[in-house]
Amino acid sequence: MCQRVNFGYLENLLIRNREPAFADTSPLVLVDIKLDADPTTILPGGPGDLELCAEFCRLMSLLDEIVNGRISRIEVRSGVPRKVLCEQPVAG
Repeated sequence: MCQRVNFGYLENLLIRNREPAFADTSPLVLVDIKLDADPTTILPGGPGDLELCAEFCRLMSLLDEIVNGRISRIEVRSGVPRKVLCEQPVAG
C-alpha cells in the first residue's frame, strides 16, 4: 500500500493481532500530488519487488507492540513509511 501511495498519508489504520485489519475497515488514503512533477514516476523494481528498509522493519516492530489498536497516521515518502502517529495510554 505504501508503494501505491508513494507520497502521502494512511490514516486510521486498525491493527488486530499485530496485523493491519484491512477487512474490518479501510484506512483513509491521502495522496500528496506535486503538480510540477511527473506523475508516472515508479519506484525501482516495480510493485512487489521492495527490499525491506529499516523504516519498514521499525513499522513491523511497532505493530507487534500495538497488538490491537489504531495508528492515526502513517506518513509515506517515496513509497516508504517515514513517520507514524499513534495513540498511547498515559502511564500512571
